[in-house]
Amino acid sequence: MKMIVSEKELCISNEADSSSSVRHRKAIIALLVIAAVLIAALAGAWTMFGTQLTAAMTIEKLDDHLWSMEYKGDYGFDGFLEQGGAKSDAEMGDYIASYLSHGFWKPDTSTAVGNYGCSTIAVTSPDGATLFGRNFDWEECDKMLVHTIPQNGYESIATCNLDFLGFGEDGKPDGSMGDKFMALASVYAILDGMNEKGLCVADLMVSHEEGVDQNTDKPDITIVSGLRLLLDKAANVEEALELLSQYDMHFSLGRAQHFSLSDATGRSVAVEWKNGEMVVTDTPVVTNFYLYGDDGTSGSGQSYVRFNTLTQRRNAAKGVMTAEDVRAALAAVAQSNFPGENGGEKTCWSCVYDQLELTATFYDTEDWAHPYTLSLGQKDWCKKGE
Repeated sequence: MKMIVSEKELCISNEADSSSSVRHRKAIIALLVIAAVLIAALAGAWTMFGTQLTAAMTIEKLDDHLWSMEYKGDYGFDGFLEQGGAKSDAEMGDYIASYLSHGFWKPDTSTAVGNYGCSTIAVTSPDGATLFGRNFDWEECDKMLVHTIPQNGYESIATCNLDFLGFGEDGKPDGSMGDKFMALASVYAILDGMNEKGLCVADLMVSHEEGVDQNTDKPDITIVSGLRLLLDKAANVEEALELLSQYDMHFSLGRAQHFSLSDATGRSVAVEWKNGEMVVTDTPVVTNFYLYGDDGTSGSGQSYVRFNTLTQRRNAAKGVMTAEDVRAALAAVAQSNFPGENGGEKTCWSCVYDQLELTATFYDTEDWAHPYTLSLGQKDWCKKGE
């Protein structure tokens, strides 16, 4: 049986095929346009947030109350300095939030208040390396180990008390992406650390109530942004002192504080601000009283006990101690030795920095048996000991 198709039916069929083809092409074009828009949006988002997203995704929980993070690239610190710095932690927090989120959100920039202890000691090892030991004494807190590799500055490792950023129980850095982004601010809120040149820095409280707010025509820094300045820009104590002299200092937390600095040449100093002026004292041991012009009243009784204990141990060793000796010295002045004092503070962490090998041994809350090893210049920069 033959099928006979009329010319009219053939035309109708061709028109239907043509219409279907046109619709198909239009659908493909629409999908391509949507894809292009999405790609452009993603590219724009990556351009804006790529560095921050990469850093946020490195956040790892190491233990209860302890995380680590690596930040490679620009975290806005040069821009912070160029715009004149900040006169308070709140001002600094506003800048950080604006930079990290490009103005899309603003986290709570309030900081914790209170007293904290702390001790540092600088020695030389038997093989000639300089070592810097540090205890941070505070109430139980969340902590971040921070590894930074800035575009325009020295690589460094440092520690941060996340409580100073306003984290609560519902805002841990391993929660939402917003929490992770907020945790990036820990780059600016460090309390001790070491850079690739072997410069070590630490912030310690002074029991004296007096704060410092210098107001001249110099740009402004706070205690914590001052520590970031030194790690990023100073290779040794001399450069650190020169940098600090170029800024007006404003104490964080509204409380008197001082810096303990030590470099790879073996020089160690306390930097303090008395009567509105920066003063420097060469000293291998620092605790919580003014070293410059000390009259015996600027610190608690415990701060003098800790200072004397560390000094006696250092003197007995003639300034030459192994890393294990430094750890033992830190253990001897940790808060477990002073039960019931200072409002029940704990030694939240201890670090022994090797300024030659550019490594640090980190002990979490007097857990001397399970340290973490932090290493500059290494891809696997944070390892837990066996």
